[in-house]
Order: sequence, then C-alpha cells, then structure tokens
Amino acid sequence: MSVRAPSRLLRDAALALLVAVVVPACSLEPRTDTDGSNPSAAEDDPPRRGIVDAEGVARLPVFSSAVRSGHLLFLSGQIGTEPGAEPLRVVEGGAEAEARQTMEHIQTVLAAEDLTMDDVVKCTLFLDDIADYGVVNEVYISYFAGEPPARSAMSVEALALGAALEIECVAAYPEGR
Repeated sequence: MSVRAPSRLLRDAALALLVAVVVPACSLEPRTDTDGSNPSAAEDDPPRRGIVDAEGVARLPVFSSAVRSGHLLFLSGQIGTEPGAEPLRVVEGGAEAEARQTMEHIQTVLAAEDLTMDDVVKCTLFLDDIADYGVVNEVYISYFAGEPPARSAMSVEALALGAALEIECVAAYPEGR
C-alpha cells in the first residue's frame, strides 16, 4: 500500500457520503417564480444573431458576409474580388491591388451595419506568400485613421480563387446599438 492510499480512502468515503446523503436530498423541479423570459434583458439589447449581406460585395453562397452576435459583428474572410465580375475573379495588380480591394470590401460590409473601420477590434490576415507582408501592411494601415485594431497574420498554402490574401475581422457596435 502506498503513502497516498489513506487520502484516497478518505476521498472515496467523502464521495460515498455525498452520494448517499446529499444528492437524494436535492430535487430538480421547474421554477415557478419566472415566466421563462429573461428579466435582466433590456428592450434595447442587441439581437442574439443576425445575418448581414452587404450589397456589392461578392460572396459564395456557402457563407454570409457577416454575422452579428450580441454587440459584435464577425466578418467572413474577404478577398480582393473584382466588383461585379461574373464569374468571380481576383483583381489584377498583385498583392497591393488585392489588399486595397479587400479593404474596400470590408468597409462596404461594415457600412451595411452603419459601422466604420474605427469599430474594428480584431483582424486576421492570411497571406499566400509571406513576402507580401510589407506591401499588404502599407495598404492595411492606410485604412485606419487612429490606432489599428489587434491583428494576427499568417502564411497559408493557398486561398480561394488564387487570391494573394484574405482578411477577416471582428467589429464592435457602439454602446446602445
């Protein structure tokens, strides 16, 4: 028998006592002091979930442009697709042109909810070539008037439509919205 055996015996005995005495004394009954609504929820609380589809931003039918959850708006990843192009295609001009068009798409999605780049709190950048990091940063930072949001960036093997980059963001609604 090891030194730990007595403490294990005490633990097992305490658990057996809990199961034998305390648990049977508990009951699960429906509450009768509430009508099931959330009394702490104010009339002006934001919707639990809402889909946002921005006019003029191309997207595949398998995702929404953005989804609102509470006070946050989660933007799907945007790539630099050419506006109005059928079939969808990425703008010409390389990473710089794609970064600019991607940021324009992000602004359009935000505007659909009366938000701006100042409301963005986090972005994630996906680059198919990490060598484009510098040129993408120059474009990216030019879209933020004040301090830029939190951000992550990573290199990936490939992106949809052969894009050089994709950016997803999270924005916060101003208080009271």
